[in-house]
Order: sequence, then structure tokens, then C-alpha cells
Amino acid sequence: MSGAEDGYVRVTAPAEMEGMLERLSQPGGASLQLDAEQSRPLPVLVVEQLPGEHLLLDLTSIREVAADLKRGGAFRLLGQTRDQVLRTPPLVIEALKEQKGKLFGVCPYPTSLEVLQRRASFRARLRLGMEVGAILRNSSGLAPLQGDLKDLSLEGCLLELPLSAAPLLAEADLLELELCFLNGARFSIRAQPRHSQADAERRAVRAGFRFVATSGEQERQLWHYVREIERESVRQGEGSDSSLLPSLLFQTDPSAPPPVSRRNVVHYATPMAKRLARIAGYLDAQLLELEEGGRLDSVQLSRFTDRLLGLHSEDREALLFATCCLHDEPPLIRHALGVAVHLLDLASTGPLPRDALKALAASAMVHDLGKALLPDELKHAASLDDDQKAVLHGHVALLRERLSGCHWLAPGVVEAVVVRINERLDGSGYPQGLSGGELGELNRLASVVDVIEAMKRDRPDRPAWKVSDIYRHLLSHPRQFDTRWVKRYLKRFGVTPVGSLVRFSGGELGWVQRLDGMGRLAQVQLTEQAQAPGESLGEILSGERLSRLGEVAEGVAVSC
Repeated sequence: MSGAEDGYVRVTAPAEMEGMLERLSQPGGASLQLDAEQSRPLPVLVVEQLPGEHLLLDLTSIREVAADLKRGGAFRLLGQTRDQVLRTPPLVIEALKEQKGKLFGVCPYPTSLEVLQRRASFRARLRLGMEVGAILRNSSGLAPLQGDLKDLSLEGCLLELPLSAAPLLAEADLLELELCFLNGARFSIRAQPRHSQADAERRAVRAGFRFVATSGEQERQLWHYVREIERESVRQGEGSDSSLLPSLLFQTDPSAPPPVSRRNVVHYATPMAKRLARIAGYLDAQLLELEEGGRLDSVQLSRFTDRLLGLHSEDREALLFATCCLHDEPPLIRHALGVAVHLLDLASTGPLPRDALKALAASAMVHDLGKALLPDELKHAASLDDDQKAVLHGHVALLRERLSGCHWLAPGVVEAVVVRINERLDGSGYPQGLSGGELGELNRLASVVDVIEAMKRDRPDRPAWKVSDIYRHLLSHPRQFDTRWVKRYLKRFGVTPVGSLVRFSGGELGWVQRLDGMGRLAQVQLTEQAQAPGESLGEILSGERLSRLGEVAEGVAVSC
């Protein structure tokens, strides 16, 4: 035996090879895979082996690839037992022949075989950005549940599902599970729920499943998926191997149905909110990655920041309103997106180039994620003593350390938005207690946006503030907040900004969705309840129909 790539061991002893190839002669024992790692294994039967001379293959069930094989297309033969994966080096068909309605192919006897010792319990974990949806079905007639695959092994998998899945997981004994890959590939198998853990803040359940009564073909497919996930994870990881081609499983097929995920079952108030939720999903996954000791993924941060800039260019007011419609997301994510969108919108009125705006939005999206690394008791405490405050302030350094791989982010922007966003003009902020002339324009702008977004949302020590009261507070504290930027914010977003809930003189409640050029209401969507926008939204009014509601009597504080 000798070493081979990918953890395989090369076998050249003739007797050992003959015994291994005998396994491929059993019904269901072999698969044929074209183009090395990139194609799906196809069922084939090894009819005959003449050591040192040739193999005879029954290709009847895969006639669709006969033309490729006839042209000299290379392939491997694959096989497996419970403990080993077996593969040949690349082979070619030397001759094709029809006999009694069957198609046979002759290929050279391999000069060696490659064997991989495997552990059935090995779990291939999906990295950030590797999306595989999952659908759970049961025999009781309940609607299918959608979720996200987190890891996969030959024996089972881990899924993330909506919180509403908890009762089904507690009661079901056997479920039908379908994995849905971005390229349109689907895989179905029966599975038993084994354990689950609910996360009320994220409105999600993580559930482990054990596969039941897997067939030989299902095992082959599972091993293919496990290997592809593992290989794609290596390709995307730090110090990635650029020689590895992207896995086809994670390449989006434009003709495939929309991606399956747990967020697909959530009702969003607007189409833009549903699109923004995809970015929220990335931040949520990045949050978990940080909690598990990972770093900020530079490629994914760039990709999703580009998406955010695209949504802003498409319809800035729809995006502003969408930041109020993500009530099923963790508070950190809602705040991060609120800051990013409002900071981007305000900064886009100036001369900043796109690269600077992108760095600004990206830094805002992640500026508070370091709080996920703090002890749980600090995250939900209504009051903190001095020692606890010192620990809380450490979230800045924790995040900065994990940003080291994001080289495309301008250091000055990171310093202003990530490191100094909590500083105050009078030196009362953190982490360095900087003041006055030590704080640049971008830092002063970011601080104003961050505080406004924070005050609009509930906190353990206080409820959300009304927008008018927030403006009044900031303008009355010029020693802490730059009055020029507070006034510019007010001019850009108005007294009743998009995303405000207002009560009209006749008692009707409405969400402000658009303003005219003078900052007056141009479009409002009615609602019956003073809660974050969701299924309770009613009619959309503009023009004459909006004017009939009369004057705005007051703003209503609602935590979005």
C-alpha cells in the first residue's frame, strides 16, 4: 500500500485488488462517476474481471452516458462497504457492444485501487455560505416544514427548523426528510428525531435526526454528499486549495425552484422584507459561527454587503421600511441591519465612492456581533455594575480580533464604525473614552445612527422610545452627540421617518412607508395593532385617500 490524495490509500497487490473488485460485482455494489468529483455516481454492474486484462461492465441502466464514454470520457468506478470507500483510478471504455438488449463496455483492468477508511459517524459540517434546504413531511397530513441542513453523516444529520416545529419533533416517531441542494438535486430518506434544542430568541429549533432503513443506493448518495460538503468546506476555508473546483451541489441553477430554508415559512410584511431576511439569515449564521469560535467570513460579508447595496439602489424607502419587518430575527441582527441601512442611506447623499459605502455598510452590519461572545447574563441584564460594564465593553475587541481576515475593509472605516461607534464627544463612551477632536466625521455620524436605532428598540432596562423623543434627547445633549449630524439625520429621514408608526386624528394607526420631497407622508399602510409589521397590516393608502385620514396626532413607540 502507498499514500494517495484525499486520505485514500493506494493498493497494488494483485490478490488484494481482486478481492476488492469482487465487491463491485455484487448487485448494487458499484457506481460509475464521470469527470472525477464533479458528477453524480450512476449505478453500474461489474459483470466480469480478468486480472491484468480487463473489466466488463453492464451499462444498460445508464445508456444516457454511452456517447460520452464512447468518445473516451474518463470515469472512476466506486464501491463501498460499511467501513471503506473503494475507487479505481480514471478509466476509459475501450469498446461498447450490444448483446440481447443489454449494453456492455470493456475497460482496462486497473493498475491500482484506492481505499478510504471511513467512520460512519463522521459529520460533514456546512460552512457559512453553503446552503442546503430541508423539507420534513409526516403522515398526519400537517403542512411540510422547511429548514436548513447544518451537518450530514451516513447515519443522520442536524437541521435548523422554525420554532413552530417543536411540537412535531416531540410527537413524531418517523418523518420523511428531503434535502434540497442549490443545483436542484434532491435526496429523500426516512429519519427519526433524536434530540432538539429550542432557541426562543432566534425563533429556531436545532434538531438531530437518525436515518432509518437506508438502502445501498441511499448510502452511496449520502457518501457522495458528505464528501462534496467536506470538499467544498475545504475549498472555502482559510488557506483554501484553489485547485479544487467548486462543487456543483452548491452552484445555483436558475431553472431550479426557489431555495428551501426555514425563513421560507415566515410571513414577511413586504417583498423587500423577505429579501432583506436573506441577509439577516447570513448575519444569523455568522453570529453562530462566532459563538463556535470561528471568524468573520470575508467572502460572505462582501457578497451580502453587495446584496444590501443592490437593494438600496433598487428602492431605498422599501428597504428602510423592511428594517422594521424582521421581528423574527435576533435583536442583534435587527439592530445591525437597521444601523447599516440608515447609515448607508445617509452617507450616500455625500461624495463617498461605492467602495467606501460598501465598507461602511459592511462594518455597520457586523459592528455589534461581538456581543454574541459575551456571557448570557450580560446580554439580558436590566442593569450592570462597573465590573459587568467593563466586560460588556470588551465586545469591541472580541469582534475586532475576528475581523482580521477581511482585508478589503478600509481600516479607517472599521476604526470609525466598529471600534469607535460607542464613543461620545464628552469622553463618556467606550472602549477608549475618546472625546472631541479625537473623533472623526464618520465616527460622529455612525454614533448618531447607532444611538437612534438602539433607542427605537426595546432593551431589558427600558421600552422603545418614540422617534420625536429620540430627536429631542439627542439635540438636548450636544456635549455627547454631534448636533450637525443629528440635524442632517432629521433632514434626510424627516420628523415621521419611513418605518414610523403614527396615529391619525381619527384614531387610525398606520405605518409610514414613503415620504414626498418635503418630508410629508406619501404612503401609509394601515394596521390594527401597535406591533411590528407582520400579518396584521391592512390597506395601503396614498394621495387623496391618505389625506382623508387627517393630521398625524402622534407617533407610537413600537420596537421593531
